[in-house]
Amino acid sequence: MSTPKKPTPLASRWSEEPLVECGCDEAGRGCLAGPVVAAAVILPEHFSHPLLNDSKQLTEKQREALRPIIESEALAWGVGIVSSDEIDEVNILHASFLAMHRAIDDLVFRPELLLIDGNRFDPYPDIPHVCVVKGDARFTSIAAASILAKTHRDELMIALEEEYPGYGLSGHKGYPTPAHREAIAHLGASPIHRRSFRLT
Repeated sequence: MSTPKKPTPLASRWSEEPLVECGCDEAGRGCLAGPVVAAAVILPEHFSHPLLNDSKQLTEKQREALRPIIESEALAWGVGIVSSDEIDEVNILHASFLAMHRAIDDLVFRPELLLIDGNRFDPYPDIPHVCVVKGDARFTSIAAASILAKTHRDELMIALEEEYPGYGLSGHKGYPTPAHREAIAHLGASPIHRRSFRLT
């Protein structure tokens, strides 16, 4: 019987230079409703947590448990939000980059290198960046940003359930589940639905 393979520990740094690195990631890109939310996180150099080894596999409860740890131990963190109306204006790709820019703007001090989850980015003024495909499974700062983006967005969607009942937003968080599409077909699109997306 083979032994389960242990997850590879995440790297704490990209550069060999002593640069202040900031991980960035977003949540809600594929949703039909609600904003896209991004987070930017600067961690202490040797920060680690066992749950960060495989952030994609975390349960909602585990993400919620990690959020206050990241927020209290990070050297700086910020969150950026781009509304559904703005998404419709600029498209979801550029809205995701704009949310990251706003998260970086929200930091209490300026990083020297941005680690961006994904393969594309609209450059942030005067700060170099590196795009890292599946970065949340490779670097602690991006994994931490992924968790903050997801938990902050989930919190927003749960609050929006009260404002726009009937869509099940607190459950699917705006993602395109069959039940969500059925609710849109029955109730029509709400003001927070993305008109540039195929909704039903």
